[in-house]
Amino acid sequence: MSIFRLAHLSDPHLPPPPGAFGWRDLASKRLLSRIAWRRKQKIHRPDVLEALVADLKAHAPDHVAITGDLTNFASEIEIAAARRWLQSLGPAETITVSPGNHDALVGETAQARFAPWTAWLGDDEEAAFPQVRLRGPAALFNLCSAVPTAPHLATGRLGAEQLEKLDVLLADPAHADRFRIVLLHHPPYAGAVSGRKSLDDQAQLRAVLARRGADLVLHGHAHESLTATVPGPDGRAIPVLGVPSASAWIGGHSPARWHALEIEPREGGHSLRVIARGLDPATGGIRELGRYSLA
Repeated sequence: MSIFRLAHLSDPHLPPPPGAFGWRDLASKRLLSRIAWRRKQKIHRPDVLEALVADLKAHAPDHVAITGDLTNFASEIEIAAARRWLQSLGPAETITVSPGNHDALVGETAQARFAPWTAWLGDDEEAAFPQVRLRGPAALFNLCSAVPTAPHLATGRLGAEQLEKLDVLLADPAHADRFRIVLLHHPPYAGAVSGRKSLDDQAQLRAVLARRGADLVLHGHAHESLTATVPGPDGRAIPVLGVPSASAWIGGHSPARWHALEIEPREGGHSLRVIARGLDPATGGIRELGRYSLA
């Protein structure tokens, strides 16, 4: 059986195009993000992201998962620019985006806000969550933890409706023989980020995963390479992986990285190998950083 290759990257924080911040934003949370961006733009470098994406494309993955924070201020101009960037990566059916808190900084409902990204959210014709994409041996369950929050907060929330739908989808026998991957921006466990950046209903999500199971959870948000587990059915641990920002230069959080996930069907289940590729502080280039198996 052939290997299915899934690429995971997160938090590219694309540089804001001209006009992304206007005078109307002086009275909104975008002002704080604008101030923060003056410092962060020294870390989030377009040349680093370009090199990382070139390396990813050279490895020709079957699918790409992006777990949020494509933008910085969630302005319409940024959302449109991010759409053009997504188009440059490849066909929409080969890329799945789970929005991040910076993509929902202020403003409209999720459905209206992310409408320009509909083709990258799932196979439905509307910007709704959760969605399931069946690709090779994998089933990708795409969630949205991105919600507007008060100043100085970067928390996430899935909400009861989304969690109830996820519960039903994970229990669907049609997905039982697939490698089930849950995508969201915020880490689903305590300690990965500070309280002001955490997922409000992480306990409820973990309860669904403990009841219905999954094979892997992918997230971003922490800007660090993180490996953890959450409980699954019958005491089985579900691996949880996070990646650093895809545009991060050396200094601050971990340097840019992406993960190549190799999923191979085998008798009684699947095997999973993780290949970490990222910025080499010594050379400034992208190289393999290590590899390991999780299943």
